[in-house]
Amino acid sequence: MVRQRRAKWIPLGVIVLGVVLDLATPAGVTSAPLLMAAPVAAAPLLGLRGIIAIGALAMAVHAVLAWYDGTFGWQRGVANQLTLVAVTVLAVLINRSLEGRDARTRRARHIAAVAQSAVLPRPPSRLGELRIAARYVPAEDEAMIGGDLYVVQDTPHGVRVMVGDVRGKGLGAVSAVCADLGAFRYAADEAEDLPGLVAALERALLREGDRRGGQDQDEGFTTALIAEFADDLGTVRVVNRGHPPPVLLDVQGRATVLEPSEEAPPLGMSGLGTWSCPVDTFPFPPGATLICYTDGVTEARDESGVFYDASVRLPLLVQHRALVGCPASPAQILHLLIEDVGHHTGGRIQDDQALLALHRPPAPPLA
Repeated sequence: MVRQRRAKWIPLGVIVLGVVLDLATPAGVTSAPLLMAAPVAAAPLLGLRGIIAIGALAMAVHAVLAWYDGTFGWQRGVANQLTLVAVTVLAVLINRSLEGRDARTRRARHIAAVAQSAVLPRPPSRLGELRIAARYVPAEDEAMIGGDLYVVQDTPHGVRVMVGDVRGKGLGAVSAVCADLGAFRYAADEAEDLPGLVAALERALLREGDRRGGQDQDEGFTTALIAEFADDLGTVRVVNRGHPPPVLLDVQGRATVLEPSEEAPPLGMSGLGTWSCPVDTFPFPPGATLICYTDGVTEARDESGVFYDASVRLPLLVQHRALVGCPASPAQILHLLIEDVGHHTGGRIQDDQALLALHRPPAPPLA
């Protein structure tokens, strides 16, 4: 915003530079070409009135300088004035064209935002005692949504969560995301346990692949992390299907990576073989926060090619927050994490990022 305000002074600066050059050079040298650049410079920076004002000012300045130099004749005076009028009109036309393009871009982003809220709605901020925050960071601002997903659902079997990443881009990936979310929302209520939930997701993805023309198995898989919280939130059960493992932050801000006990392939590959569905159970103590994310975080690299390590950075970010103020909330943790990934990559978002933070409040102090 500050840069934009400063940029609006560029056309006026061009005029000032033209005055300085004209006064510093012999009378036979004119700064008219530089003055003609001022309205063009104003086209992407100012509105209609501002462009016309810059054009009129450039004409007035040129007339005064030409009179001062004694060169205001038909060839070097009136002709330059007419050229300045033409350039100002051209700048107005350029501005109108840019305004139309920007309006189309804003409409497209609005439509994309509506589509994102429909396809990937933000989960509730609280389910019982469980506090929840979610963020989606697209690799491209215009895309808004891609193949990453998250979903949190309160079921008869406890709160169940899925974070996933569909292979591929574009409308095909969005279609697969819709299939994953629809299958999860149905199966999360019906399946008695996590293996049953995973089996239902596998069947849904295979059906989706058949409907999409029998795509190759390696083109239709979804890496997924599926978690289920106990009713008392004392434990969390996790199934990891080829997804980056989550990080558990305890109440002191120490990080533990919840690695799977057994490797398992992504969802949607059951047509290539049969695999077991290991379920790992981890303690989820009071004050703990479970941070789940897609590979847009783990595969973010700096200029040297070093990958981002959330398990190392998260404790530092949370402890710094605790030193300067109150303990970070789930939403603040995700904000700090996204900012830190951006610093690590130098602002270059290399892949979509879907992030989910689930927090169990600390135990009340003893009386």
